[in-house]
Amino acid sequence: MQQIAFLGTGLMGAPMARNLLKAGFSVTAWNRSADKAEALKTDGATVAASAADAVRNADIVITMVSDGSAVRALLDGGVADAMKPGAILVDMSSIKPREARTHFDLLKAKGVSALDAPVSGGTKGATDGTLAIMAGGEEDAFETAKAALSVMGRPTLVGPPGTGQLAKLANQGIVATTIGIVAEAMLLMQSAGADMNRLREALKGGFADSIILQQHGKRMADGDFVPGGRSALQLKDLNNLREEAESLGLALPQAELQQARYHRFVHELGGADLDHAGLFLELKDRQKG
Repeated sequence: MQQIAFLGTGLMGAPMARNLLKAGFSVTAWNRSADKAEALKTDGATVAASAADAVRNADIVITMVSDGSAVRALLDGGVADAMKPGAILVDMSSIKPREARTHFDLLKAKGVSALDAPVSGGTKGATDGTLAIMAGGEEDAFETAKAALSVMGRPTLVGPPGTGQLAKLANQGIVATTIGIVAEAMLLMQSAGADMNRLREALKGGFADSIILQQHGKRMADGDFVPGGRSALQLKDLNNLREEAESLGLALPQAELQQARYHRFVHELGGADLDHAGLFLELKDRQKG
């Protein structure tokens, strides 16, 4: 069984690491806030004092941190030098495609393979082991890491380095746009005195049905915006999507609209740490005028 180092055991990383442990993988955990890694001891994880210590004997190193700068800080802070030749870094964080390509080149020069493999499915998918995993990189590395990735969800190699992150940005554009129109449908029904949860039931199985309608629509109906996916991170992904689109000479009007709405929600309405379904609150605030 492959030796796994898991760096970043927060909201998403902890349940992902637990699923690896349940499947019988040997996992060494590290987190910047040590208590979050310590919590995995009862599940059978070994806890390392530093990220470099965690990766020394690992066949696969998984990173699940906030952004590209955090990934690069780990690599430059000792992880890249501590990884053994032939090991594979699987970065499951959501970062910029160009950052993923840079990390791939940096590690390749040290004899280490890399996959950019961001995920979609939120904390529920992380807990249930049903995440959509979009991987970019070389096929040999993907096939070697596939068994571990499959414990956490459904991995798909979409193309060369950086394209996993590009697929995640495409995913986030779809998610944000769908949340936006679900919020409008929910507000429309609420304003007419209808039961928003019954709208979800009425549309179930039809063309308008979706995971977002059922999960995030319920959040909107119940007023439950405890974060499964933080709005600040949704905005970060939309900013990265916009930047990547511009580098390709593309205009993406739907993504641009939702980027502006999330920017307002995060920076003007204080919604940074609320679930991204909180865009419903941004829509309600618009009605004040």
